[in-house]
Amino acid sequence: MVDFPKFVSIHEEGPREGFQIEKNLIPTARKIELIEALSLSGLKSIKIASFVHPKIVPGMADSEEVVAGIMLQPGVAYHGMWFNERGLERAISTGRLDLKAGITLCASEVFLRRNKNRTQDEDIATHHKLLEMYQRHGIEVGGIAVSSAFGCNFQGDVELSYVLDLLQRALDIAAEHDVTIKNMALYDTMAWATPYQIKRAVGAVQEKYPEFELSLHLHDTRGMGIANAYAALEMGVSKFDACIGGLGGCPFAGHTGASGNVCTEDLAFLCDEIGIETGIDLEAILACARLAEDIVGHPLPGSVMKGGSLRGLRDRIKSAA
Repeated sequence: MVDFPKFVSIHEEGPREGFQIEKNLIPTARKIELIEALSLSGLKSIKIASFVHPKIVPGMADSEEVVAGIMLQPGVAYHGMWFNERGLERAISTGRLDLKAGITLCASEVFLRRNKNRTQDEDIATHHKLLEMYQRHGIEVGGIAVSSAFGCNFQGDVELSYVLDLLQRALDIAAEHDVTIKNMALYDTMAWATPYQIKRAVGAVQEKYPEFELSLHLHDTRGMGIANAYAALEMGVSKFDACIGGLGGCPFAGHTGASGNVCTEDLAFLCDEIGIETGIDLEAILACARLAEDIVGHPLPGSVMKGGSLRGLRDRIKSAA
């Protein structure tokens, strides 16, 4: 008998990671429309903006306008993303975001150069500067992460021992600034993970760092997203990033096929069928997925928004009996 977690927290990335990769720019009003719908679905954590250079990621050029325009819902945390001091300053200046920070190192130096235009040493130096800013502004730093943790489209497979070394390096950086770390995360940035690799990596992190809660950021390029999430659930992982409708992807990852994240409503459906609480209203999140598809103007890969939830189907069958 598998000892699944009793509750799973799903952090929604669609308005940020989902919209950044769309070829056509999404109108600000429609971004706000989706964020406000997601805010009423039971989700408690949503990343809504990315404070990066608009010439590099044009889809995030209106981040300040999006943050200023949404109707904030009590009990929902709204987050942003930044890579440097200027981005952090922009996020702080909005005055409306839940500013929580982390230390994320990359297991692929080639991808790091493409994504942040930095070497590993330059990236670590930037983290030191950011940590000083976090402390000056009273911003909580609770987590560390490794991106490209399972493989890279440019460098190939990533050794698990190197991922563990990077986690330790991130802990050392935090210790230099007297920062207490509470959780760790592994990012399958370029969708190289399989269920076997998920179990192997999660098991290794749990064995070496049993005191930390672990979360996963999964992509579905090769159709492994939900399978990988299920493997992680079997290992007791209870925190996941996801994107509504299966939106998402990094524009610098070099994907030739679909590059979306693991799908929010599909993950919520999986948890519901297992008996794991998520706090998410399935019908409301399915409506959000259909709204997201309407906003981007093309089919999204999410499955449950097309097939419907079994809970709804069971209710209709009972009503008709």
